Amino acid sequence: MYIGKRVQELRKLKNISLTELAEKSGVQIATLSRIENMKMTGTLESHMNIARALGVDITQLYTSIIREESKAEVTTPRSTPDVFVHSEKSSYEILTSNVLGKRMMPVLLKIEPEGRTNTEQNRPGAEKFIFVLEGKIEVHVGEKAYSLSRSSSLYFDASLEHKFVNVGKTTARVICVGTPVAL
Repeated sequence: MYIGKRVQELRKLKNISLTELAEKSGVQIATLSRIENMKMTGTLESHMNIARALGVDITQLYTSIIREESKAEVTTPRSTPDVFVHSEKSSYEILTSNVLGKRMMPVLLKIEPEGRTNTEQNRPGAEKFIFVLEGKIEVHVGEKAYSLSRSSSLYFDASLEHKFVNVGKTTARVICVGTPVAL
């Protein structure tokens, strides 16, 4: 993921200094510098805060990013996954590389007992498919709640507000595939 150059481009276009962007976004100046110099990618939360501070939709951070063509990709257990903390008791692991060059994004969502994800809402036309590997969860989509357990799946309109809640006594593990890719 090479969003650093795009962040720098948008920041300069808006005539905002790195210091100002740090203050407005709440992202430390050192982190912003590392992102712009492609030393790190940052987190989804930092990307959202940067986009908000720049006054742009988060998808604008990902436009014009170089896509590498790939016909097949094998991921092995030895590969180092990108793991992002979603909330205090939930995290997700991106299950593929070069995610911005893909049409869908598969992730492994892990939710600890009594844990939940933050509420999400993707852009219009976005869809998600989830498959429960282990545990019991409740998926809140718009005004409805769906109870799912091992081997259950749900396909839904991800442009509606949604969140995942672990209602079981063990860690829930869920494969989640979203399209189009949205970080």
